[in-house]
Amino acid sequence: MPLSVLILGNGSALPTVNTHQTAQILASGNELFLIDCGEGTQVELRRHSVKIQRINHVFISHLHGDHFFGLVGLLSSMHLLGRTNKIHIYGPEGLDEIVQIQFRKGGSKLSFEMEFHAINSAGMVLFENKNLIVETLPLNHRIPCFGFLFKEKIGLRKLKANALKEFDIPKHKRKGITEGEDFINDEGERIPNEKITNAPADPVSYAYCSDTAYSEKLIELIKGIDLLYHESTFLESEKERAKKTFHSTAKQAAQVANLAGVGKLLLGHFSNRYRSKERFLMESRQIFKQSFIAEEGVEFKV
Repeated sequence: MPLSVLILGNGSALPTVNTHQTAQILASGNELFLIDCGEGTQVELRRHSVKIQRINHVFISHLHGDHFFGLVGLLSSMHLLGRTNKIHIYGPEGLDEIVQIQFRKGGSKLSFEMEFHAINSAGMVLFENKNLIVETLPLNHRIPCFGFLFKEKIGLRKLKANALKEFDIPKHKRKGITEGEDFINDEGERIPNEKITNAPADPVSYAYCSDTAYSEKLIELIKGIDLLYHESTFLESEKERAKKTFHSTAKQAAQVANLAGVGKLLLGHFSNRYRSKERFLMESRQIFKQSFIAEEGVEFKV
């Protein structure tokens, strides 16, 4: 199933009239995953007609407010709209306490269960189903911070329509064939799997790397992925400030993308000091041509 990423917010620190704090929706088939949840995220979800009750998994990279201050409000709205399904929330240790104390002190009891999953290391498998696996990535920030790697699994082979009729393949044999088995007919003749099926589409992958200083530790872990989101808070002219605050420049993000051999790079988490984002794009494309701005409201196919 194809993956897509909808950018809800691409700004850092302060929200403004025209920019929003970090949040994204990753869609995989019927599954919607919310990645970070800055202030105002639920408004952007509504603006872009995302059905919030379809979000069953929320991934929070770290406990700086511009990445999770919108979470309590979103959960409250889910409750007011009658949600009953459990929601899974993944984030650094302490997130559960922050969220639950707000509801407890406000005398609120939600209509659904929240299940918190503490992230305490890179390489953790946070989620897995038949189509997708989600793992944590190591980031280098001032406080514990984790990226997320979404990897599709190899799908089943597809039976050719003409093969069903030509070889009279019974229903009880079809599942095994889609899993790669050859077909043996009633006469004992073996029909090679490749003759009666088409190969599945190549699995795709997406890496989300929020707040981080330039880190070569990432490179081997994201080798060859299709789409990389990497923060680029500053331009190279502010590289000393980027280093001091454990952020990256557009040039550094491009260097990571280039060394990892990724398909495309999305730049985001921009400082509000810059009026135009074109300079980020120009800086990045000098090193990595397939660089793009993570424009708010734009959906990117992985």
